[in-house]
Amino acid sequence: MRYIGLDLALTTAHKALVMDDRGQALTVVMSVNTSAVALEQLFRRAREGAAEDEPLAVVMEPTGMAWFPVAVFCQRRGVKVYLVNSQQVADLRRYYRKHAKSDRIDARVLAKLPIVSPEKLHPLQLISATQLACQRGCKELNRLMDLSTAIQNRLRAIDRFAWPGLEQVLTDNAAPLTRWFRENWYDPRQVLTLGATGLQQAWQKSGLKSTEMLESADDWAAAIVQLAQEVLSLYGSEAEYLDYAYLQAEVTREQALLAMLETEHRRLQLKTVRPLYRQLHPSRNLESLHGVGQDGAAVYFSFVGNPERFPDHASFRGWSGMIPRSSQSGARESKGLHISQAGPDLVKKFSFMGAEAARQWDPQIAAIYYNQIVRHGKHHTQALCACATHLLDRIWTILKEDRPYELRDVDGTPVTVSQARQIIAERYIVPKEVRQRNNQRTRRARQEQRAEKKQKRESRPNQVRGKSQTSSE
Repeated sequence: MRYIGLDLALTTAHKALVMDDRGQALTVVMSVNTSAVALEQLFRRAREGAAEDEPLAVVMEPTGMAWFPVAVFCQRRGVKVYLVNSQQVADLRRYYRKHAKSDRIDARVLAKLPIVSPEKLHPLQLISATQLACQRGCKELNRLMDLSTAIQNRLRAIDRFAWPGLEQVLTDNAAPLTRWFRENWYDPRQVLTLGATGLQQAWQKSGLKSTEMLESADDWAAAIVQLAQEVLSLYGSEAEYLDYAYLQAEVTREQALLAMLETEHRRLQLKTVRPLYRQLHPSRNLESLHGVGQDGAAVYFSFVGNPERFPDHASFRGWSGMIPRSSQSGARESKGLHISQAGPDLVKKFSFMGAEAARQWDPQIAAIYYNQIVRHGKHHTQALCACATHLLDRIWTILKEDRPYELRDVDGTPVTVSQARQIIAERYIVPKEVRQRNNQRTRRARQEQRAEKKQKRESRPNQVRGKSQTSSE
């Protein structure tokens, strides 16, 4: 077996170096571009002095999508491909840079990884074109959602300085009533001129419908009129320092962009991602898990790929990145460390969100959440991360065996949905005082108190020593 370390570049030529299974470099660092001819030449160079069918393995760090065309060509030629974690490369690079300063060291480091750390490398298995399309669709959905969230945050930030107190009246930042108000009546002087009755009539004439809480109440318009008076008493009726006409135009543009993003998100979701997911996973058994909907199932199926590539639950958990880091020394083991975060971001995101729902429907996961908080003193986020790893165990099993999930009690007895909810309500509701005791705010307060007591203890000997010195003098 010969190993090719391939240091990928986005705009320049890649760097490659060939090593044998003893870690001896067989070539100098070579420049390679992304073309069939160049890669064939690299393979021939790697097999010089060996049999024509000498097995090869290419080790790469995933730089953008530059690895993809190389990986496809390698697999078509029967060459193994390993994609390594960036942190592994960085750790080994730091060691080598103590002895050699070179910009070309990455190719050498990559080629050595299968020799020095073979247990941490897994051969890459490319997913199908349909699966890749679904995966990229999931990523695009997430980007569109992030952009929408950023716009909503900007709109709320504008409200907070232009209309202090508006979020207490129009509580839903993106409701039709809130959007209509921003686009038509953002100037408090116009609101006062129109009055509460006129504002209510204008909303009714718009023909829009809103599920916002205050929509059905008769006093929402009166509350806005009263708020307009308070705003003008703050800024002055002349609004010398704030031009509401320009502000209204600004929020209108932001809301138009928000509406466009929401439309594209819905279209991508309904026309691309969900149809692809149903095509790839026709049984839809993933959705039998409480906490996993269509969008989450699409993420899991498209990112996990072939579940058989993971030999056990521990390997799958390690890939997901939802397990805490390990720090051991002799008989001592550190607890409460941060999760490794090694896996795909969307898998971590949906497993964390899914765990919140799963703990409310699945007695086994509810028991894990309860024990983490009540018996181990964890706060809500830590307990959810523990639940997420167990949710991922179930996801891996469903993908591997393609069978629906069955709710069970902690002793393994099958239960119905109503029975599961009753079990959780009777046994696994965390007391409010325990939750408050473990939350992060309370923890910080305890840490500050301990730090203050420590500082007082450390200052006492100095004070006593100072007094004794004074008295002896």
